[in-house]
Amino acid sequence: MGSGDKLPLRVFRVTRADLVRYAAASGDHNPIHWSDSRALAVGLPGVIAHGMLSMGLAATALTEWAGPDAVVVEYGTRFTRPVVVPDTADGVELTVDGVAGDVSPDGSVRVDLTVRCGAEKVLARTRARVSPGR
Repeated sequence: MGSGDKLPLRVFRVTRADLVRYAAASGDHNPIHWSDSRALAVGLPGVIAHGMLSMGLAATALTEWAGPDAVVVEYGTRFTRPVVVPDTADGVELTVDGVAGDVSPDGSVRVDLTVRCGAEKVLARTRARVSPGR
């Protein structure tokens, strides 16, 4: 893990079934994550994925790239656009890639992630600091 190293593009498919499972695991049963009529009533374009699900998928791509001994010591993002999940078997694709930035004296590396749904960035300033571990 060094400055300029690139994370390979990782594609995640998110379906309505995934939203139901995530709601059960997280306890977030807000109807905007499962009901088109409720999502539309509050001005959304349709059912949206949980923001923390998108953030978690980005972290999955990061940890897969960094390897089993690496430790994520910092991680943050800003939620910029909703991930609209259609009621189809295919759902929607979320893509994650990134690049390693500065290396600190302790050996940890800043990683800047790019998270998109289609051509739209759905998370902004998604950054982590990863220590190589052992």
